[in-house]
Amino acid sequence: MRKNYSSGTKWEPIVGYSRAVRIGNIIHVAGTTATDADGNIVGVGDAYAQTVQVLKNIQKVLEQAGSSMKDVVRTRMYVTNITADWEKVGRAHGEFFSDIRPVTSMVEVSKLISPDMLVEIEAEAIAP
Repeated sequence: MRKNYSSGTKWEPIVGYSRAVRIGNIIHVAGTTATDADGNIVGVGDAYAQTVQVLKNIQKVLEQAGSSMKDVVRTRMYVTNITADWEKVGRAHGEFFSDIRPVTSMVEVSKLISPDMLVEIEAEAIAP
């Protein structure tokens, strides 16, 4: 059985995506950015603050899907300046996942959808 979860942004129906999709006990979380409930970017210019907000957004949708961060098995981190920001992004990721330790990738991309966005993260979880 498939269940889609929405963040409520206007872009989801236009682009044709969901914040997360759960099929059985597997949950895929789409690329998530540092936006608040009103769609405003949190932590402009601060990769650490943005990563914390991203992970809080992922945590929220996982909880809506009946899961939690402890069920995450994979993350993919996309950063716009890996040389300057990898430690900040990594530190925030470690604060959420130091005991869980999912497999992960961190790659540099030339840009994200807004020039104020410094990091985007995808996640996959297997719920109990």
